[in-house]
Amino acid sequence: MARRGAMGNALSPRFGDPARDVDGDFRDWLAAAGEETPLRTEVLIEKARSAITRNDSPDVPFDRSFNAYRGCEHGCIYCFARPSHAFHGLSPGRDFESRLFARPDGPALLRAEFARPGYRPDVLAMGTNTDPYQPIEARFGITRAVLELCLEVQHPLAITTKSDRVLRDRDLLAPLAAQGLARVMISLTTLDPALARAMEPRAAAPHRRLAAIRGLAAAGVPVLVSASPMIPALNDHELEAILKAAAEAGAIGATAIAIRLPHEVAPLFVAWLRHHRPDRAERVLNAIRAMRGGRLNDPRFGERMRGEGEWARLLAARLDRARRAHGLDRALAPLVTHRFRKPPADPRQGQLF
Repeated sequence: MARRGAMGNALSPRFGDPARDVDGDFRDWLAAAGEETPLRTEVLIEKARSAITRNDSPDVPFDRSFNAYRGCEHGCIYCFARPSHAFHGLSPGRDFESRLFARPDGPALLRAEFARPGYRPDVLAMGTNTDPYQPIEARFGITRAVLELCLEVQHPLAITTKSDRVLRDRDLLAPLAAQGLARVMISLTTLDPALARAMEPRAAAPHRRLAAIRGLAAAGVPVLVSASPMIPALNDHELEAILKAAAEAGAIGATAIAIRLPHEVAPLFVAWLRHHRPDRAERVLNAIRAMRGGRLNDPRFGERMRGEGEWARLLAARLDRARRAHGLDRALAPLVTHRFRKPPADPRQGQLF
C-alpha cells in the first residue's frame, strides 16, 4: 500500500519521504542509477478516454500533445515529468523508470478525435512529457502508429526525443516533412559520455544523438537541437560546443532551457548530485538557487523556463550568440494545417467510448 509523503503525493514505500537525505531511503536507488545490468521494466496497459492532452501554458508553443507512454526507461535524473508517477501511487524515482504505462489504443482514440466535427488541426506535440522513442516503443509501436495516422490525414506534428530510434521512422517523417507537416527536436544535454551515462543512464549516447540529427537531416526532416536542461557548473560550459556539433550534423535551430526541479525531482537531483559529483554539488545547488529566487525551483509562468539573475541572463546571451555563430538562428516556417482532412470513422470507434 502506497503512503503519503511529506509533499502530499502517494509514494512507493521503497522510497518513503522524498525530502530525506541520500543516507536514507535513496541509497539503493542511487547505487543502481548507473547499473551495468539492464533495467527490468514492467509495462501496464493504460485505458484512456481521450488521446489529446490540452494545455494553455504561456511557456510552451503548443496547445495539444499526445503521450504514448507514462514513465521513461531513459532514467534522466532531472526529468520534470517524474512527479506525475506519484498520481498513480508510484515512486517518482525508481518506479518512474521501471513501472511504465503504455497506451496502445491511443492512435485509435486520436483518430476518433481527429474525426469529430468540431476538431480544428494544429501542431500535435509528442515527447513533451516522456520520450516517445524510449525502448518499449520497439515493442508497442505506438509512436509509429501515430505518425502513420498523421501522414494519412495530413496532420502536423512535432517530436522531441533523445533517442536515435527516431531514425526507424524516417520513411514516415520524410514525406510528412516534405509537405511541411513535421519537425524533430533532438535533446542533447552533454557531449561527455561519462556525464551522459551518469545523468541519463539509459538514453542514447551523445554520438548516437548526433547521428540521429545527421540521419534525419539527410532525409529532409527539419531537425533542431535542445541543449536542455542547462545546469550551472555541471554542463552549461558545453552550450557552445553542443550547438556547434549539432549544426555540423545538420540541425537548423536550437534552444536551451535552464534546469527545472519541481516537487520530488529536487530531492532526487540533490541526492544524485551529492553521490555522483560530490566535489561540485554545493556549487551547482547554490547556482540553481541564485537563478530561482533562493529556491531549487520556481514554478511561476514566464520564469520557470529561463530563471532569473546573472546566470540566466548570461545563458540567454550565450545562446543567442551561439545560434548566430552556427547558423541556428534562421526563422523557421510554421508547420501547415491547411492540408488536414478528417479521417473516416474507425470501425472500432464505438468500442472506444
